[in-house]
Amino acid sequence: MGKRSIIPYGPQHPVLPEPIHIDLVIEDERVIEAIPSVGFIHRGLESLVDKRDFNQMAYVAERTCGICSFQHGMGYCEAVEHIFGVDVPDRARYLRTIWAELGRMHSHLLWLGLLADGFGFENLFYQAWRVREKVLDMQEMTSGGRLIFSVNVIGGVIKDITDEQMQIILKTMDEVEEELKVLQKTFLEDYSVQSRLHGIGIITKEQAHDLGCAGPFARASGVKVDMRKRGYAAYGELDFEPIVSNAGDSYARCYCRMMEIYQSIDLIRQAIGKIPKDNTLATPVKGNPDGEYFMRVEQPRGEAVYYVKANGTPNLERMRIRTPTFANLPGLCEMLKNTELSDIGLLVLTIDPCISCTER
Repeated sequence: MGKRSIIPYGPQHPVLPEPIHIDLVIEDERVIEAIPSVGFIHRGLESLVDKRDFNQMAYVAERTCGICSFQHGMGYCEAVEHIFGVDVPDRARYLRTIWAELGRMHSHLLWLGLLADGFGFENLFYQAWRVREKVLDMQEMTSGGRLIFSVNVIGGVIKDITDEQMQIILKTMDEVEEELKVLQKTFLEDYSVQSRLHGIGIITKEQAHDLGCAGPFARASGVKVDMRKRGYAAYGELDFEPIVSNAGDSYARCYCRMMEIYQSIDLIRQAIGKIPKDNTLATPVKGNPDGEYFMRVEQPRGEAVYYVKANGTPNLERMRIRTPTFANLPGLCEMLKNTELSDIGLLVLTIDPCISCTER
């Protein structure tokens, strides 16, 4: 047995885009155990239910995370809408779906760029983020915000997407799809990239299931779970199947996210083709909510759970968010065992960690 040491990894590190903190127990250059430490950037967002009413909390929920902000707001609003028993207008459901998929695209493209940066491919990093800018432009054109949309309200949405804007979105999706094919060739076929991803950080299907992994992290190990198949928003009226791989390694996680961008493009095209012409965007909500509800949505990083408990007053009694990164931390710690210290930075990136979501 070699000499064992404990090395703190993070919360600041050149490779990390997020302030994750893990204590690594290493023997020579091999990791024996990984122990996560959470709470470094805790902001107490959930406790704001004492100071903000249930309508204002929609904007607080959206600011849980800057990358997947829209789906935080949508998940919270849908939970409160179920308590009220209100039906969201059909057009609003489709608009939510379009914005959610634009958010998934920009999140995955951001991750692809960070992955490229993680294994030192700077040009690939810039190219991924250049394509992402086109998606951000669509978000800004339709909502007014590049990352924080603030269009979700209890009962629907407060902004519409015009027919002219939808045509621009469709044209941009065609452009992004063509540029994505170029990126795909490098990410999935380049030898130097494959050498850093193939066979590294394997999580089996049984491990992913037993440890409660979520999103592309789980689907890359063969766990065919995607909350969008539950049919919330307009997903129940669109045709798609979860993107799954059985390899369970870092390459499989890259493959799943790459393919999900194509899937998002297809879902946006379907949604624009089927969106009702009705101009009703929100159902009026009267009074205060009274009851509780669990809402589950598929964020770019995986399943997120929103628990809302109301007591008939303007202020909620409780709001609780279970984020996908929190669900994926046990899988990450298992994945890091028996890996080389030099691979740790890349492996942490492959779960697409969001610590601001996790610690709130």
